[in-house]
Amino acid sequence: MPLNQNDSRVDMISKDSLIGQLKDKGLKITPQRLAIIDALVENREAHPGATLIYEEARKKARRVSLSTVYAALKEFSENGLIRQLEFDRMENRYDVDLSDHVNLICNRCGKILDYYIPASLEPRDIARKSGFVVTETRLEFHGYCRDCLKRSD
Repeated sequence: MPLNQNDSRVDMISKDSLIGQLKDKGLKITPQRLAIIDALVENREAHPGATLIYEEARKKARRVSLSTVYAALKEFSENGLIRQLEFDRMENRYDVDLSDHVNLICNRCGKILDYYIPASLEPRDIARKSGFVVTETRLEFHGYCRDCLKRSD
């Protein structure tokens, strides 16, 4: 669940909207891709990695391979349907929420939470003031989630 309860952007991301975007971009819609989209949408709050997406997609389309999952995620990311979150020390993760938000990443368990900034920086203002055109944003805070802070180990 988003940390800013007044923001329902995550709730607007649906299987149908992703399928519509696939069609708009002329990308094939296969049973495997539909299963991958289901896994992405159903696990959106977890920011799933390819392994979780593969495990979930296999429940719906037995003929999904891990290489198919990686290829689809790469194509979805390159076409702007999802955002790939790349990491050095853990599996890359995928975000279907393309709105500007901060990812809060737990150093212990790897959980990723979305935090919506009430007054975000406006890319048009940055361009107007500095001449720098923003093409993509990714803001992350690293620390410890509530559950890990409660643990005593």
